[in-house]
Amino acid sequence: MMTSTTLAIGTSAGTLAVTAVAALLTGILAAYTLVHHRLVFTWLQKVRHNDQANAELDNPDQWLADLYKAQCRLAQRPCHVEDFEDIAQIANMIKGVADHTGAVRPDLMKTIERVEEYLATALPGPASSAVPPSEHRSRLTRAMKQENARIELARAVVAARRRITLLRRS
Repeated sequence: MMTSTTLAIGTSAGTLAVTAVAALLTGILAAYTLVHHRLVFTWLQKVRHNDQANAELDNPDQWLADLYKAQCRLAQRPCHVEDFEDIAQIANMIKGVADHTGAVRPDLMKTIERVEEYLATALPGPASSAVPPSEHRSRLTRAMKQENARIELARAVVAARRRITLLRRS
């Protein structure tokens, strides 16, 4: 004779325990999935924020690169006002965005100061005019000050570009 019926087969304690463990594992898996999705969403927001910040730094970084090239073209030679046209134009573009760049603003402002100091060292008169011997020494001194100002400008540009690179990495 059989002591159990077909209806009683699913009500044993073992089946109930397996069902409870399966429900617990499903709950743990759901909680883990929720935590994982939150972490991924937070990471995506951080990446999006970094991409937006990097896009804001693209123009100043490019202008700084152009400024570096322009001042390198003028290295170790006396320059007059007309030689500084490119540098003055690039400095004006940097000055226009410096207030809106946030973390790089101090470096850009220092670069602008160095550009202004460099532009102030322009030699008087046209480049082709003959220099009288009495004025030769003063122009030579001014040319040396100009080269020193150019070197300081190059240092400021390199520091600003390094700062932009560090901001992009973080």
